[in-house]
Amino acid sequence: MFDLGIVHTDVHRPDPEHVAALDRFDVPTIHEAMGRVGLMRPYIRPVYPSARVCGPAVTVLLQPGDNWMLHVAAEQVREGDVVVAGCTTESEDGFFGELLATSMRAQGAKGLVIDGGCRDTTQLEDMDFPVFARAINSKGTIKATLGSVNVPVVCANALIHPGDVVVADHDGVVVVPKDRVASVARAAQDRVDREESKRGKFRDGTLGLDLYSMREPLEAAGLKYID
Repeated sequence: MFDLGIVHTDVHRPDPEHVAALDRFDVPTIHEAMGRVGLMRPYIRPVYPSARVCGPAVTVLLQPGDNWMLHVAAEQVREGDVVVAGCTTESEDGFFGELLATSMRAQGAKGLVIDGGCRDTTQLEDMDFPVFARAINSKGTIKATLGSVNVPVVCANALIHPGDVVVADHDGVVVVPKDRVASVARAAQDRVDREESKRGKFRDGTLGLDLYSMREPLEAAGLKYID
């Protein structure tokens, strides 16, 4: 059961240098480096094409059609944070727009990931405030029902704790537990280095069939070539 009406003000955030190291990599690389876990459902999409964000999460639990707790969350934002909002049930109302983005940016927020709707997308692109949302929806919301801030939330089927690092780009959104940020950054760099080696071999004409030793298992599975 979710705790409602609670704001935790003491959030442990990972070392900024470790967050910066993770910020060098794209979402697919981080997801693979972490063991193919941590992805949000792919319906969370950037509200403009160039949106990208990486930072520790300030988490928000919203009630459907009510953005009250986003205003509460703005007070808890620290420089470099990403606000991550889940909802107690599915809702695609326009919880967030340019005014809230202006407020959150003034507190140091780098962006927002929300399992709900967003509006004012042209203005958000103009101010380059990255938002990743379930929907784009002009329908407004009320301010009447308590949720919570900085509690564990589920956003697009991913569990996020306050301080976990969220990375979002045009390929999706991935969540890295705060105690794994440094090790995942190292694993991501290792993966990038391996891929560069493979890339060179592919450029030289090597086939994946040979690079990945696929021929024997394909033959064992019954694959036949017919002239």
